[in-house]
Amino acid sequence: MRVASATVQGVNRLTARWAGAADGGTVVSAAGVWPLLAFLADGAAGPARAELAEALGLPAEQAAGAARELLASMGAMPGLDTAVGLWTKRTVELREEWAAGLPDEAHGVLTHDLAATREALDAWAAKRTGELVDRMPVPLTEDTELVLASALAMRTRWLMPFDEVPLETAHEPWAEPERLGLVRSTAVLDRIGVAETPHGSVTELKVLGTNALDVHLLLGEERMTPGQVLRAGVDLLARRWPVVPGPQLPYGDVGPGLSVVRERCSAPQPPSLDVTTAAFEVRADHDLLALHRVFGLTTARDTRQGHFPGVSDSPPLALGSAGQSAMARFGALGFEAAAVTGFAAVAGGGPPKLRHVKTTIDARFDRPFGFLALHRHSRLVLAAGWVTDPLPFPETPLHSGAWENE
Repeated sequence: MRVASATVQGVNRLTARWAGAADGGTVVSAAGVWPLLAFLADGAAGPARAELAEALGLPAEQAAGAARELLASMGAMPGLDTAVGLWTKRTVELREEWAAGLPDEAHGVLTHDLAATREALDAWAAKRTGELVDRMPVPLTEDTELVLASALAMRTRWLMPFDEVPLETAHEPWAEPERLGLVRSTAVLDRIGVAETPHGSVTELKVLGTNALDVHLLLGEERMTPGQVLRAGVDLLARRWPVVPGPQLPYGDVGPGLSVVRERCSAPQPPSLDVTTAAFEVRADHDLLALHRVFGLTTARDTRQGHFPGVSDSPPLALGSAGQSAMARFGALGFEAAAVTGFAAVAGGGPPKLRHVKTTIDARFDRPFGFLALHRHSRLVLAAGWVTDPLPFPETPLHSGAWENE
């Protein structure tokens, strides 16, 4: 099942807007937020509806259908699991048309036992993400009338795994303690490329997964901010800026962390792309209402009145909280990421003769860099982040984790 291009553009546009606010190590999943915004837009009215439609990049009347198609498409992608949940108090009278548009078996109950309800919602988050995220990222209070949530978990193995080594870097904060480096070599040069963007040069490395879930590593010029690098990465997916691929790169220092060398040799040798990067695990919690303009939630957070008559008029609803808990882990064998997003409504990342020439491209991601995890064919971004604190080098090589048991 293909994802509609307008939906991909909407999700990736939201990713770029959110990434623009990135500051320091983080991971975000706009793909986990977008369907919930769409369902809210379907039931919203007035300025709240218009603001949500602007954030989605789609008319509000098309939002719910697009969200259902997106969830179905993501659910059909190998290595990707998604879910939507809805919990309400028994006193909330949902509009049948709105509730019917949610996935089957999505509806649960919020009870007066807040501890038991919290335990149930946390258990849902853990189950739906394979324990990668273990809690619902919104508070529960006596005033909580409704919780709308999504869960997303992705996992991929690399087509070509890395070897684990101590990371050698001149970037001082990553030198002590010793970090876990990842290296590999390939003759496929078009996995690397350099783009000139309005804010500076960006080196892009495509790390391909076996199930068409890939990770693109992004290294910008040192003067560039995390937001500028990540937004550039999203723009490259949309082909807004041309990328010079590895086979067409000139010799010398051609981009951030990237050099091309030509060496004479006595016998024909294939070209080589030598990659050095760092293993990482990033976790982050986000208050979506703190970035209400990014998500089109400025009016919806005004609890003095209701904004979602298409969801329920009894009681009128406004957003009391909205959050996301997300993680991403990049290792020698593969990558995994997960996010749980929740909205709570309340009332109101010299020798013999040398006749031949060998080309070697050396790519080093050994200082803070960004990443995008995406579906290869649709270019839908599932998670994005910025790496500032790679994993330490262990006493014994890792080469373990969830993939070892598969």
